[in-house]
Amino acid sequence: MAERVEQRLEDRVPELEQLERVGLFTRKEIRAVLRKASALEYKIQRRALRKEDFINYIQYEVNLLELIKKRRARIGYSFKKEEIEHSILHRVHSLFNRATGKWKDDVQLWLSHVAFCKQWNAKHQLSKVFSTMLAIHSNKPALWIMAAKWEMETRLSSESARHLFLRALRFHPECPKLYQEYFRMELMHAEKQRKEKKEFEQAKMDLGEFNYSEEILNGEMARIVYRDASQKIKGVEFQLAVLSIAKLFDFTEDLQKEILENLQSRCADDPLTWDYMARRELELGSPQPTENTTKQKKASEMAQREERCCAVFDEAVRAVPTEDMWKCYITFCLERYNRKTNSDELKQKRLERTLSVFSKAHESSLLPEALYKQWLQLLLDSKLSEKAVEVAEAATRHFSQSVETWQTRLRVLIQLKRDNVTQCFEEAIKHVKSKGTLPLWTLWVEWSEGTNSKEDTEALYQRSLHATTPAESVTMKEMYLDWTYRNGGYKKVKRLFTSLCENRPLSLDFFRKMIQIEKEQESCKMLHLREYYERALREFGSTNTDLWLDYIKEELSHPQGKPENCGSIHWRAMKMLQGDLVEDFVSKYTLLQTGHL
Repeated sequence: MAERVEQRLEDRVPELEQLERVGLFTRKEIRAVLRKASALEYKIQRRALRKEDFINYIQYEVNLLELIKKRRARIGYSFKKEEIEHSILHRVHSLFNRATGKWKDDVQLWLSHVAFCKQWNAKHQLSKVFSTMLAIHSNKPALWIMAAKWEMETRLSSESARHLFLRALRFHPECPKLYQEYFRMELMHAEKQRKEKKEFEQAKMDLGEFNYSEEILNGEMARIVYRDASQKIKGVEFQLAVLSIAKLFDFTEDLQKEILENLQSRCADDPLTWDYMARRELELGSPQPTENTTKQKKASEMAQREERCCAVFDEAVRAVPTEDMWKCYITFCLERYNRKTNSDELKQKRLERTLSVFSKAHESSLLPEALYKQWLQLLLDSKLSEKAVEVAEAATRHFSQSVETWQTRLRVLIQLKRDNVTQCFEEAIKHVKSKGTLPLWTLWVEWSEGTNSKEDTEALYQRSLHATTPAESVTMKEMYLDWTYRNGGYKKVKRLFTSLCENRPLSLDFFRKMIQIEKEQESCKMLHLREYYERALREFGSTNTDLWLDYIKEELSHPQGKPENCGSIHWRAMKMLQGDLVEDFVSKYTLLQTGHL
């Protein structure tokens, strides 16, 4: 192993001598580079190889290249690159090749090599890397796309990119993303050839030796790709994706028309098709605004275009009466309503249209639950309180089992300060199953705290403990304890704590809250703190190391504490804690003893 390391270090000597001779590095720095290189070489020559050692070595070499680059720029010296940089680049490629050969499945390692090749413009080497990587990771379409894009955009080789896409499609014959990028590549190739032909014609050059096929210039290759893909890939998403790509090129009108016809014939029942067709009306027939166009005229034209969109949507909800179709319609209306405009008339039209569409969807019983919340917020913002109350009630009739819908209705009533809030809470609890009612109870008690008497609120807390599931009652106990302390004082909260401790389950925060309350008292008694800690440890002593450490800290820092108890607490913790928690506790306890915790 030592001989191999020595040989590799000797191979470095010429480049290091050149670095010193041209004044990029000092002799001292050259020695430091040799020492570091020697250490790194020994690590990658061991019998048991580690990936991290290769990564560290590569990173060191990359940093060295960057440093040389900066120093060249500083002193203005640009010669001897063949003897210096090329030697280091060759070594980095060798390291990457060894690493990717050993850990073939690590895609990130391959991508790091690709990024390095791109950064240092190693085109020949990158071509080899892509070839080897794709042979091993042929199951990853994204890598095929990356390689094809590089061939097309960097090497300007449409033929190589096409060859890669065709190979990729043999492995992934139904991958939409591959077809989309292949389609884009063919259109880019056509656009490139059109530009070349135009430049030649402008220069009045003879095109005899150049073969520019009219079919390719018009995007026929892309059409073939699209037709092949359409037979294998169904669904509106793919059609819309290729249509959006085709719209980027100004010579694809016929192709766009064909895609649009297929979209309408094959996906006529899909809401996304109708959504696209409706939104398309915004772009159609919209003349470019001139300087003389008034704001009022612009608003009028926009209103007309939006009306055309809505006409399509109206036809859509008649043809495809589903929740998803109404959701598309409402989403469009909300988007238009939220757009900024200086025209109050246009803003009002958008509001009226949006509210109208919400109402129609609701009357059809096809308004999704999630959209009721947005409808109610829009009504409240528009100061339509009575309508909001009516809609909220209708929503809870339609989704009577939904906690979120009841919450929304209750928040509306609370915000509007209605008298029937309590009645509505009772109705909600009656309709919703006991499991999952915690949000309703928390909202109820929070509202009661600010509205009802202390007696009514306490009765409500007591009722919630019995009405919620054991797991949900834990939260109610914490809230009850906190409210009692704020409104009844220390003695009352202590009695409540003792009472609630008899009704499991309890949470750690419940005990910590009581400990905090005790600490806030002027005469904080260690006797009480011990009681609370002991109760908490009975519940959580086997799973929480911090609780034991806090108990020990309390004994050490409290004026009435007994430091001699720390030994027995430590012994109990070691016996009670489970698994790896013992080691964790020992580490933290050691830090506590040395004053670092």
